[in-house]
Amino acid sequence: MEAMAKAANEEQAVEVTEKAKRRQYSAAYKLKILKEADACTKPGEVGALLRREGLYSSHLAAWRRARMEGERRGLEAKQRGPKRTKADPRDKQLAEQQREASRWKARAERAEALVEIQKKVSALLGIELPESSGKRS
Repeated sequence: MEAMAKAANEEQAVEVTEKAKRRQYSAAYKLKILKEADACTKPGEVGALLRREGLYSSHLAAWRRARMEGERRGLEAKQRGPKRTKADPRDKQLAEQQREASRWKARAERAEALVEIQKKVSALLGIELPESSGKRS
């Protein structure tokens, strides 16, 4: 009986953890950490700083590279994902022209099919059609 009660208590002790979120650091925080890291002179101080702040050495390397590119602008958070570009009005016009051309092509194919059907019907009925030279008068 005690074993069953103990098992029931163990099942209730299970915690549901929150979904992990990507950490984001402000430019001011990055600069502060870089200054602290640059001020470290003794062996092991940078490692202690990183452990205290919960950072990786790759963070420092990336932040230093960004700082060299442009002091404040390089450390600002960047929008993730593909960059949006403005639609070129010429692309819209070109797409419209292609749709129109395909409509005209489909219409011409239907017209040719109708002419072929008319030729077959006239052949079945024995009606002679005048020869066409390809030009309209």
